Amino acid sequence: MSETITLGGVTIDSNDPTELAEFWKSALGYDELVNTDGTFIMIVPPGVGFGQGRYLAFQLVPEAKVVKNRVHLDFQTTTRATEVARLIALGATTVAEHQVPGLDWTVLADPHGNEFCVVSAHG
Repeated sequence: MSETITLGGVTIDSNDPTELAEFWKSALGYDELVNTDGTFIMIVPPGVGFGQGRYLAFQLVPEAKVVKNRVHLDFQTTTRATEVARLIALGATTVAEHQVPGLDWTVLADPHGNEFCVVSAHG
């Protein structure tokens, strides 16, 4: 029998992991699970431990983000306008608005310019 892997989470490079982790902790209501002197920080939903998946991590790199993300996070909600306003109040910025049959989404950027989407369905 072969080993099985599962997605544990996503790690984002940052030249200031502490600042970025604070934004995402506030945005998602997550708790800090690991912090290695600000060089690597892992945040998780309340009550989730290591190996239980669904983490976001931030690791120190020397350079700032300079190009568009090749991977981005999508968050679903039934109250997109309210969530977008809340995230902007926390420090996100609006990049674009999109709509296709059945879906609306707002592209935002976190305080370091990493793009993510807030998506809602419409019928």
